[in-house]
Amino acid sequence: MLDPKSLDELARRFSESLPGGVREFQQEVERNMRTALQSTFNRLDLVTREEFDAQTKVLARTRAQLEAMEERVAALEAELRNQN
Repeated sequence: MLDPKSLDELARRFSESLPGGVREFQQEVERNMRTALQSTFNRLDLVTREEFDAQTKVLARTRAQLEAMEERVAALEAELRNQN
């Protein structure tokens, strides 16, 4: 398997050997693709990994609290049934 650094070096040398007009076209295509991808990602309303991890922690805490409340309600219901 080829080393990624070797591939990068090969791509760099190939790019440098291209005529100026082709290089300018390549740069323009890269800019346009970057702009198009950024626009698409913005419309997808993506979140960062940090935001996702923070919400995961909040959800875990909420789930734990809910489970504790369910147990408490079940215990109170059982107590009421035993009193009647």
